[in-house]
Amino acid sequence: MDKIQMKTPLVEMDGDEMTRILWQMIKEELLLPYIDLKTEYYDLGLKNRNDTDDQVTVDSANATKRLGVAVKCATITPNAARVEEYGLKEMWKSPNGTIRAILDGTVFRAPILVKGIVPYVSNWTKPITLARHAYGDVYKNVEIKVPGPGKAELVYTAADGTQIRETIHEFDGPGILQGIHNTEKSIASFARACFGYAVSTKQDLWFATKDTISKKYDHTFKDIFQEIYDAEYKKTFEELGITYFYTLIDDAVARVIRSEGGFIWACKNYDGDVMSDMVATAYGDLSMMTSVLVSPSGAYEYEAAHGTVQRHYYKYLKGEETSTNSIATIFAWTGALKKRGELDDLRELTAFGEKLERACIRTIEEGKMTKSLSLISTCKDPVILDSLGFIKAIRESLEKELQS
Repeated sequence: MDKIQMKTPLVEMDGDEMTRILWQMIKEELLLPYIDLKTEYYDLGLKNRNDTDDQVTVDSANATKRLGVAVKCATITPNAARVEEYGLKEMWKSPNGTIRAILDGTVFRAPILVKGIVPYVSNWTKPITLARHAYGDVYKNVEIKVPGPGKAELVYTAADGTQIRETIHEFDGPGILQGIHNTEKSIASFARACFGYAVSTKQDLWFATKDTISKKYDHTFKDIFQEIYDAEYKKTFEELGITYFYTLIDDAVARVIRSEGGFIWACKNYDGDVMSDMVATAYGDLSMMTSVLVSPSGAYEYEAAHGTVQRHYYKYLKGEETSTNSIATIFAWTGALKKRGELDDLRELTAFGEKLERACIRTIEEGKMTKSLSLISTCKDPVILDSLGFIKAIRESLEKELQS
């Protein structure tokens, strides 16, 4: 078959460790044989981020705003150990946090459901979509390690020089401080993204914070959501027969566990970070979770919801066999290709993405899978494949999909 011709490039953000290895395998086996792949490439591997003083991350985010669709490989957010391991100039911030701040978007994460992989929460029969605010909070924080006794204050200085001051704490010894922020504009964008997604998918929307404790910060989120819902979305929700409700984050967790799924759960940035991992793992595995960042300007950035699979990478470097599940990374590519096809009116590109996704699911349901999937699958006598072998098995399934 002739290769599918693309009109507009994708922004391609390469990453780190084992996912970087899988990235190349996926391109070589599942994409390049079938698509005249056009990408604007940015190397977000930790070494290149260090070499460019993290400018490459900023450039990739701005390119996403310009081209509209990006696909991102998992990347390392360095801690002290990584600074030493890679000889870094400094402890660079999360590239995801940087990209999300520039795009000011909302992250939507949903599990990939496959027959034979039963959720740990037995009553979850429908997918739960986790909507995560992607700006501010701890990801744009300012921190101080307090050396000794003294007074910590929160100070806001207005443009006219007037100030608001609040005492945070009177320290009688060493401690730590953290300052976080958000903007009403970003919160409103988050709210509209969640309501819009609920309308487009015809799903109920739940939103949760801790406004009983955080009576100004979290309460502002609650108020803005309610104001926008009442003014812009209430009538549409009622016409569609879907609901919106707010509850405390601890109550939401209890409700989620007792539910059957089938709704959108909206969370602030950090809550969404933690809860999306919980939801993904409870459905089976973090490597079976899709993730897309949607910006108010209409830009989309697709990625896997998991990390760089460090342990497998070290095995790979030693020449040892690895059996790493690449499904979420493949679905990042298919999500980006489908969206590019939609925006450019390339039906064959969108159809290819859909067929590749079906090929992934078909491969697993036929009993061909990686070791981690075999541990949670009810499939009898699964065929456990190494990392490349699994991708090649998906290619065989893809060939059948394309022929049909």
